[in-house]
Amino acid sequence: MPDTFTLETARLRLVPLAERHFDDYAAMLADPESTRWIGDGEPLDRTGAWRSLAMLLGHWQLRGYGMWALELKNGGTFIGRAGLMRPEGWPDLELGWMLRPGYRHHGYATEAGQAVLDFAWRRLHARRVISLVRIGNEASDRVAERLGGEHIEDMDFLGSHNHVFAYYPPQREQRRATA
Repeated sequence: MPDTFTLETARLRLVPLAERHFDDYAAMLADPESTRWIGDGEPLDRTGAWRSLAMLLGHWQLRGYGMWALELKNGGTFIGRAGLMRPEGWPDLELGWMLRPGYRHHGYATEAGQAVLDFAWRRLHARRVISLVRIGNEASDRVAERLGGEHIEDMDFLGSHNHVFAYYPPQREQRRATA
């Protein structure tokens, strides 16, 4: 398994997803509000959640990057996931996030997203990072905007629902690195 790195922010530790996260991860994916804006929009049972976790772990093996578990530094509580994805058929390297219900609207997605973007620019030397945000998902729109995402187009993706294609310009990170 490639080194998945551990990232830290002021309040969060982004750690490799592991079996120890599974019960909380499965509960998050069983919540209709958590899954409303991803995939087919339907909650997952434990078997579906296990497959999701296995896919995320496999992404690290195949691509050398992927999703992290988000844990609070104070206490280690699992609060969600954030990271980078580019499965077969994806339009580009995607920054994504998902938080458990009690941890939304506290700035955690933005905080984790910034750490992941920094990783993409510095470690992966990514040329471009995007987020695919479903039209109507205002909370994720705001996170993408706070992270510097620019709306480039609306698109159908994988035959379902419209998505906003948010692009994070690499120049933003390069300007900060040279300042």
